[in-house]
Amino acid sequence: MIVVMKPDADAEQVERVCEVVREMGLRDHVIVGTDLTVVAVIGDDRKKDKGKLEQIDGVDRVVPILAPYKMAAREGRPSTTVVRISEQCIIGGRDVPVIAGPCSVEGEQQIIEVAQMIRDAGGHALRGGAFKPRTNPYAFQGHGEDGLKMLAAARAVTGLAIITEVLTPTDVELVTEYADCLQIGARNSQNYRLLEACGQQPRPVLLKRGLAMTIEELLQAAEYVLSAGNPNVILCERGVRTFEDHTRNTLSLSAVPEVHQKSHLPIIIDPSHGTGHARLVDDMSRAALACGADGLILEVHQDPVHAMTDGGQSITPTALATMLPVLRRIARAVGREIPTPAGIPA
Repeated sequence: MIVVMKPDADAEQVERVCEVVREMGLRDHVIVGTDLTVVAVIGDDRKKDKGKLEQIDGVDRVVPILAPYKMAAREGRPSTTVVRISEQCIIGGRDVPVIAGPCSVEGEQQIIEVAQMIRDAGGHALRGGAFKPRTNPYAFQGHGEDGLKMLAAARAVTGLAIITEVLTPTDVELVTEYADCLQIGARNSQNYRLLEACGQQPRPVLLKRGLAMTIEELLQAAEYVLSAGNPNVILCERGVRTFEDHTRNTLSLSAVPEVHQKSHLPIIIDPSHGTGHARLVDDMSRAALACGADGLILEVHQDPVHAMTDGGQSITPTALATMLPVLRRIARAVGREIPTPAGIPA
């Protein structure tokens, strides 16, 4: 159930709603949007008294939520949630930012160099793995905290915000010290203790769709983060595993309009993991913008042939710079904008 407050409702009226919710033996969660404030009512449906809540001053309406994901549902929240990772990277509004970087942080010089190239090409944030979950236990697992320090050094040089993966609940506090946004990867997207831990810290959370995850399961995973107290969740479609083998995964672009209908959470596209081939990233990025994606996250490496991980799906900074002018035109055609960072030619 969602209690939608009137546009002119004040803080005291919102708090009164929360008090009544708690008196019912339920849990309240206040969500402040750009236009409206809503109070999510969480708990046993049998205890929810819609009529009582509707009588409170400042309440516009009470909306029952039928979907199992109560806080992620579009019902009661017509506008898409806007998540601010940095001044240059705002997801969910008119702007469509491009997040880019290598699969793994390989060394400080490497990550600073590629971050500078991404910034100069027009990227808005830096992705890179300090901790790497690998199918093969003998493969490169990342540099851990040293990798986080390398990412921080790249941010200090370039000003790009950092998005990096967290693997375990015990690592959340450490990664939060360095990162601007915490990524939960496909293999961990139903690790419920990790989802809850990320919901209890203040950084935005980028939640990737699992290898065999339905849209409803993705939204219920997001619900774990939201219900733990963190409203800043970004969903990411990165392909699912099917019988098809010409690509690494099958990139489901239809997930974008489907999520937009079901949820107020923004959703971005990862065409690098979604295809597994650098040659397909440009075309799928164009298609992603055309179908309404709220952003792109791309694997970019200055020397993909010698990359320690996922070189085959990594484009070069030069390719990124070549892609962006066309992507900007597509974004404008659908009423969006890929912003040009300060100092970069439009």
